[in-house]
Amino acid sequence: MAEKIESLQDIKAAARSEAAVAPRKPNKDKQGRSYATGKRKDAVARVWIKPGKGNITINDKSLDQYFARPVLKMIINQPFEVANRENEFDVICTVKGGGLSGQAGAIKHGIAKALNEYEPELRTVLKKAGFLTRDARTVERKKFGRAKARRSFQFSKR
Repeated sequence: MAEKIESLQDIKAAARSEAAVAPRKPNKDKQGRSYATGKRKDAVARVWIKPGKGNITINDKSLDQYFARPVLKMIINQPFEVANRENEFDVICTVKGGGLSGQAGAIKHGIAKALNEYEPELRTVLKKAGFLTRDARTVERKKFGRAKARRSFQFSKR
């Protein structure tokens, strides 16, 4: 090191310059796949992506068999459309918990994270679209003394 580090600011500046120089390497396994976990509401999706023809398999079923609604199919394909990678990756995923809407959101989150692992240069595009951020909204729990989470029982003066 040519420069002398004397304060905490100097250490932070040196760490920033080293981080800027070293680009992130793609994270792939021996089979060329990238893995990520996506979550939405109570649904959890384990997602693997690998180069392919655009086939999407969910719990050993095709995308058309698992999700009948076109809106859910569109949600799942959003990360590929934003990154301009349509029909370039095969997706294999297992999803548990929640309903169909939550599962589609979990798969979308997992695909975006796996794309980020596979091609780190796509991070800015995916982050700007909001696909890498986990949507933390979940159902509020039911409280005692109430009919639901917030609704009270009907009040009558008599």
